[in-house]
Amino acid sequence: MKFKIPYGKHYQEINIPSRNLLGILQSRVHNYRTNKTQEEIVESALDNPIGSPTLEQLAKEKKNIVIITSDHTRPVPSKITLPILLRRIRGVNPQAEIKILIATGFHRPSTRDEMINKFGPEIVNKEIIINHECDKKEDLVYLGLLPSGGDLWLNRLAIEADLLIAEGFIEPHFFAGFSGGRKSILPGIAGRQTVLANHCSEFIASEYARTGVLEGNPIHKDMLYAAEKAGLAFILNVVLDGDKNIINAFAGHRQFAHEAGCAFVSELARVPKLPADIVVTSNGGYPLDQNIYQAVKGMSAAEASCKKGGVIIIISACNDGHGGESFYRNLAEAKSPEEVTEKVLKIARNDTMPDQWEFQILARILTKHQVILVTDQCDKDLIESMHFKHAVNFEEALETAFKLKGQNATITLIPDGVSVIVS
Repeated sequence: MKFKIPYGKHYQEINIPSRNLLGILQSRVHNYRTNKTQEEIVESALDNPIGSPTLEQLAKEKKNIVIITSDHTRPVPSKITLPILLRRIRGVNPQAEIKILIATGFHRPSTRDEMINKFGPEIVNKEIIINHECDKKEDLVYLGLLPSGGDLWLNRLAIEADLLIAEGFIEPHFFAGFSGGRKSILPGIAGRQTVLANHCSEFIASEYARTGVLEGNPIHKDMLYAAEKAGLAFILNVVLDGDKNIINAFAGHRQFAHEAGCAFVSELARVPKLPADIVVTSNGGYPLDQNIYQAVKGMSAAEASCKKGGVIIIISACNDGHGGESFYRNLAEAKSPEEVTEKVLKIARNDTMPDQWEFQILARILTKHQVILVTDQCDKDLIESMHFKHAVNFEEALETAFKLKGQNATITLIPDGVSVIVS
């Protein structure tokens, strides 16, 4: 049986023997159809905000407005959403000073080329755009303690704004439950200390810090508090199909609009697990499959449907390498994934290391499963030093998996691992 799997900005066509295939776990988000254009969907959401006055009502007479947006690693269609937000604000308040703050979180700043690719040249050339930098202490404001006890440091531009808005998108998230909403603040525009405390080993190990879970999730609780303290007044969050086109949008109150969006995604994305000897998945293609760090998300979906001791095959370009020096070194310098897990669980909240959450989750997966990373765009030695197996193509990976689990091994396919909630 032939399947098209997202890979970079294109697809890989793979063949899976029908006698081995148990089933396909795919979010209905991918095939969701609407008769509205993407622009009409966004305009309608802004015309009907959830739990909030309209954006225009909030923007009147405000002098200093900040719009938080996502960085180059997120597929938020800002070329569509940002012009609409800017037009609506300036329609009622042409004198307002508007700044666009890129929520890099713990990532590197977006380059000019990446900004042009994401926002378009007109916005990059005409608007004030600032990259958040989590280590620039002079750009941060201290706002007390999070519910977890961690220090809350947030970007000064956002805190000093008369009106703080955020755009983003909602999809399942492997430890925050869902992306979007409050994540624009924490980790989006938070200081290093704050992100580290929120992503501590205790929280990552929580049974509630899982894909599709908000209630009882300690990471989500901290994020909600940070959004409230930041004064996040209005959000615009979209839902995307497999081609990264907008299929729905939710605007309004930072929590209520986000929860409505999460309910919509959950209804379409939740799939029952099909435990198999081999699980094949991807990280959804560009931009989320640029590095191994991000690819852990797709692996976590496969983990939920893979038998203990089974094999995970993840197809992910990883053309940008490992994606984080601390992430890489803590795996590459350990003798085994078990050693990583043992080490990380002893680290106190306020001593959390950069990228600790990512290598903690990856170590958990690697302890239970053999993972084969399929890419022709990333260094083999780098991949294997992180306790993966490497394959240049899917055929090679499947051959290796069959050697490990036998020719009669069962296979579950998850074409896009970041889009599903496997339960």
